[in-house]
Amino acid sequence: MAAITPSILNADLADLAGEVARIPSADGVHLDVMDNHFVPNMTFGLNTVESLRKHTALPMDVHLMIDAADRWAPAYAEAGCESVTFHVEACEDPIRLARQLRALGAKAAMALKPGTSIEPYAGMLRELDMVLIMTVEPGFGGQRFLDEMLPKIARTRQLAAQAGLELAIQVDGGVSEATIARCAEAGADTFVAGSAVFRSPEPDVMVRRLRALVTS
Repeated sequence: MAAITPSILNADLADLAGEVARIPSADGVHLDVMDNHFVPNMTFGLNTVESLRKHTALPMDVHLMIDAADRWAPAYAEAGCESVTFHVEACEDPIRLARQLRALGAKAAMALKPGTSIEPYAGMLRELDMVLIMTVEPGFGGQRFLDEMLPKIARTRQLAAQAGLELAIQVDGGVSEATIARCAEAGADTFVAGSAVFRSPEPDVMVRRLRALVTS
């Protein structure tokens, strides 16, 4: 079943609790943590995530676009995030980290930048609950969707099926009414939409519209 997890990157960061309250139909809230090192942008960190946890019952899906993921990712699981995504490009031991996150009660997810192939990591998919395929270069919201990532989505779904895994495949970047169906056709089932949702006059209506496009 399709899951819509809006990113708050394009929301009013001065009122995160209020912004999250505007998307009650969402399947979760996607939190982009950036450190201005792994990506050329900075957002917020652990303290903000811990604070928001007190104000929403929605599942929290944190996406760590940071260096030293091995060091910092477990703290987000301990803070109550239901899903923690680390970038494999910023991780020394992705299998160990995935196991650690699961042991802490969180789902373990691995993200791939557009230039990173899924094939070298095919053998570790069983250690994961989700793979995030970036459909833009990470760092900024509102970018153009990269259609050339569709074959990577399809290949990831194929590898998961060959391994007999029910692996969630998430897409993040340029997801909108114009692109979400193509992602679903390629094999994605979890969709991060930031600008499309929070720049809409009625964010929750947009959440339901996006879901309808991939479940009809």
